[in-house]
Amino acid sequence: MIRFALVLVLAVFSVPVFAAEPEKIDLFEADRGGYKQYRIPGTVVTKSGVVLAYCEARKSTRGDWGAIDILLRRSADGGKTWDEPKKIADVPGPKEKNPVALAQKLANKDDVTYNNPVMIADKSGAVHLLFCLEYMRCFYARSDDDGKTWTAPTEITASAFDPIKKGYDWKVLATGPGHGIQLKSGRLLCPVWLSLGTGGHAHRPSVVTTIFSDDAGKTWKPGEIAVPHTAEYVNPNESCIAELSDGTVVLNARSESKNNRRLVTQSADGATKWSTPAFDEALAEPVCMGSMLAIPGKKPLLLFSNPDNLEKTGAKAPPAPGSGRDRKNLTVRLSEDEGKTWVAKRSVESGFSAYSDLAATKDGPVLLFYERAGEKGANYGRLTLARFGTEWIREK
Repeated sequence: MIRFALVLVLAVFSVPVFAAEPEKIDLFEADRGGYKQYRIPGTVVTKSGVVLAYCEARKSTRGDWGAIDILLRRSADGGKTWDEPKKIADVPGPKEKNPVALAQKLANKDDVTYNNPVMIADKSGAVHLLFCLEYMRCFYARSDDDGKTWTAPTEITASAFDPIKKGYDWKVLATGPGHGIQLKSGRLLCPVWLSLGTGGHAHRPSVVTTIFSDDAGKTWKPGEIAVPHTAEYVNPNESCIAELSDGTVVLNARSESKNNRRLVTQSADGATKWSTPAFDEALAEPVCMGSMLAIPGKKPLLLFSNPDNLEKTGAKAPPAPGSGRDRKNLTVRLSEDEGKTWVAKRSVESGFSAYSDLAATKDGPVLLFYERAGEKGANYGRLTLARFGTEWIREK
């Protein structure tokens, strides 16, 4: 009897324990709530554990320059249940349309475009919001009650972006998208991209930099250009940032560079003396936004998400180097040496999937807020929040 019990115990402990599959909940669905499409997801977790998920709510499918609002949903239970959507960006007074968009016939002059919301969860408990108006002006607001209410937006374009014009005469600006971070020093840091708007498209040619605040969001200043536009680094934009265990800030950027790989650079303070950008050969670049998340601990982890795909549906020949590929197979990768190597990866969504943003709950699960197809297969049909543990990424 004792021998049988021992065999039974050994058998139980020899059975492999598999990590739970991701839980998925759709937070925004196309053609509902008065909007044709929801895009550009971002998410943060506040000091008290409230999850904030925000996005662009587009009244038409005209694209980036149509009539767009910024909406927010809140969850007090780690992303399981959610409050109703709430509009959080409203700038009073007349609103000029970006001349670049009008000249290139990208926009209706009467449409008001709020774009590229970025939030930063502060260790003090505050949440900082940055957003743009007409890809031309940038505003700041703050919440001290986990996103329930927000201060009136204050324009920061003059201090945070205009000084850059001395070296790069931008005509189009955008924060993020996704989330920003607070460094151990207390500095608030937001990745941004800028465009001259002369490359046959309002978003090209482009460069990447950061803006920062050292006084809890009261004032904002620009950093140095982190990734320029060159023959090698083609149209860098839409970057994500993370702070490593030694305080170094790593910036990971989308681009249209010929080898279709992500660009990476580092800075000691997140604003100056960026290292020479290098391509991470392990990270495919289908020309789509990605996200990074540093998880501190005895063994710090770094996560990265983007569509892991370099195929192009219907292409009769190999796609041109640097050209966009199908947005599908949204994948989360895990690094145990802060981005030097990526030891595990797992696909969250094998079908159409595009922009995404990563966050971590207080009790452990990772959150991935991302774009995927609708129930009937239409691209950009839903914004979905997935919850999973880091052990699930390692499972295969």
